[in-house]
Amino acid sequence: MAGIRQISVFLSNQAGRLAEVTKTLAENDIDIIALSIADTAQYGALRIITDDNDKAIRVLKEKSFVTKINHVLGIEIPNEPGALSKVLLAFDEKGISVEYIYAFVGKSGINARVIIRVNDNDRGTEVLRSIGIPLITEDEILKK
Repeated sequence: MAGIRQISVFLSNQAGRLAEVTKTLAENDIDIIALSIADTAQYGALRIITDDNDKAIRVLKEKSFVTKINHVLGIEIPNEPGALSKVLLAFDEKGISVEYIYAFVGKSGINARVIIRVNDNDRGTEVLRSIGIPLITEDEILKK
């Protein structure tokens, strides 16, 4: 499957649960590269990309956290007005739904790195290539 592996961690919406996740990762020398969190009254969904997703999944499961791997698309776009709009309009024109999106700054600090979860990664990849937006790989995100 195309894309970058992202870990989703499902958390009860109570004080300290997010801190437990970050403490578990820190104690195991796992660096969080990107994250997003969404919550409702009952639970939160933490989405993370780490420098060692396999180890992160293992240590979080050992602490009884409910986790899941999702495949998301990663792109790097110029940090300028309209860059993200171009991508989202292209998806819309092809009937591709964006489920969620979050961004972070890469090591260069020049461009925005954007993580996008769409309803069809293969079609999303085709659309991105057709408009000249290169995908970034998991390896590129993890370069130190």
